[in-house]
Amino acid sequence: MTTAQLSVGELLRDWRERRRRSQLEVAIAADVSARHLSFIETGRSGPSRTMIERLCEELEVPLRERNRLYLAAGFAPVYQERPLDDLGVARSVVEAVLTGHEPYPACAVDVRWDVVATNRSMERFLAPLPAALRQPRLNMLRATLHPDGLASQIRNYAQWRAHVLRRVRRQLDRTAAAGLTELLAELEGYPVPAGSEEEAQAVAAKDHTLPVLPLLLRTSLGDLSFLYVLSVIGAPQDVTVDEITVEAMFPADDATREALLAINHE
Repeated sequence: MTTAQLSVGELLRDWRERRRRSQLEVAIAADVSARHLSFIETGRSGPSRTMIERLCEELEVPLRERNRLYLAAGFAPVYQERPLDDLGVARSVVEAVLTGHEPYPACAVDVRWDVVATNRSMERFLAPLPAALRQPRLNMLRATLHPDGLASQIRNYAQWRAHVLRRVRRQLDRTAAAGLTELLAELEGYPVPAGSEEEAQAVAAKDHTLPVLPLLLRTSLGDLSFLYVLSVIGAPQDVTVDEITVEAMFPADDATREALLAINHE
């Protein structure tokens, strides 16, 4: 049975189990009796709109999936899904973060890491990518790990690939977003460049004191080292806003900082 065919009770149970929480724990936190929650999950009782929202808040269900729960219960979806260009102040916030991060690279991605906006610095890094990697949409993880993408430039490819795959698995577990299973399988199927394991070990031995794993790139500007920070818009009430993350890259060493400042002043 597909997710679309599940009842509202089955969907709620799926999210509760996905969050690894017991009926009793969720019932107490959501101020509902465990017996009533059990009845909802087994279909013996139908939840109200208020109950659906209360349980979804407690289980941190993404807005897209909340709409699916409302539909399964016979209600109209609550949350709109508008294009980024139609989101007014939210669009302005994303643009302000991207522009304000110059001269360092940054992009806004959706729940599957499809790129929805970039700043000029990120465009410089993505410009050499072949057209095939931009169809139907440019995906940041595909662009990074694909053999025709940035893979040959990543000095610590083995480490970075393992990190990226963990991120996708966590995202899939957290959101159950459509397309993530296929993306994960695709990324896992990419060949590891020859010699990357040995180079990754050499890099790790040199940079083991760093508190986080950097992305190490060979570029026309020399070897660059990046850390990244994730930003989201708080209290979203639109599916698009709920799924957008700004990924901002920061220089992890002085050489990278100086190189990026230099090209910004050209």
